[in-house]
Amino acid sequence: MNRFPLLLIPAIAAIATASATAQQGSAPFQIAENGRTFGELYEAIEAIGDGQGTIIIAPGTYRSCAIQSKGHISYRAEVPGRSIFDGGICEGKAALVLRGQSAAIDGLVFQNMRVPDGNGAGIRLEKGNLAITRSVFRNSEQGILTAQDPAGEIIIDQTTFSELGRCDRGLSCAHSIYIGDFASLTVTRSRFERGNGGHYVKSRAARAIIQNNAFDDTRGQLTNYMIDLPAGASGMISGNVFVQGQDKENYSAFIAVAAEGRQRSSAGLAISGNDASLGTGVDRNTVFLADWSGDAIVLGANRLGRGLKPFEKR
Repeated sequence: MNRFPLLLIPAIAAIATASATAQQGSAPFQIAENGRTFGELYEAIEAIGDGQGTIIIAPGTYRSCAIQSKGHISYRAEVPGRSIFDGGICEGKAALVLRGQSAAIDGLVFQNMRVPDGNGAGIRLEKGNLAITRSVFRNSEQGILTAQDPAGEIIIDQTTFSELGRCDRGLSCAHSIYIGDFASLTVTRSRFERGNGGHYVKSRAARAIIQNNAFDDTRGQLTNYMIDLPAGASGMISGNVFVQGQDKENYSAFIAVAAEGRQRSSAGLAISGNDASLGTGVDRNTVFLADWSGDAIVLGANRLGRGLKPFEKR
């Protein structure tokens, strides 16, 4: 039985399997508002400056990178899944380094991101709001890594995170998503799979809304928690499907709250309507929710498979 309903990922499957067979032209980056075209992404970003604009990215594979330092910029694939950023790194950080007022990503693919410190990411968000939809992050050390912006808000929808994370070389672990001290993180209708270490979602945001996602750990390697809120958080975790695989670095819980210290209240964090189970052939005892905060978390009805204890205070 397929435990990951297709309704969770209607657009992602097509994006994830698309190939960049079309060749980008000599000016593959176009500003939608005025029609100007550019040969390099950074040129289009500089043309928008501290204003607002949308950059349409032609199909193709790009081994370059870019930095946004100001403005409100949207990066949109002309054909979702066919504009691929492949291995290009700026500042030793990511394909896109974002520290403007806001950024939006629609339909892009980020892959093969690696750097010496083990934190190579598709996106490094350092400041501002970020919205991501219909995109893919794969085969990299991290998908998204952020700095701290207590006023910033992050929204992720209909996006796939595959073959990400690592815990090796004596370096701090990397994760599919690692969000720093932001105001909020919202993740909906997205898919996490085949982790290569670390957590699938690690977030220090004050508020976390994680709804209607699929966490498929059945082919994960040396992975840890599905969701880690290491400093505590308010918000909601609901409607998700979780399947824990065999090859775990830490299989002791699916969701962890305040495991690195209670820095903010988790009172009222609502966790309900989720489906959690062990993968086929996996035989162990584990915990759905492990809590270090001691706050009044609202643990509602969840469908838990064999071997899963609903709650444990740690």
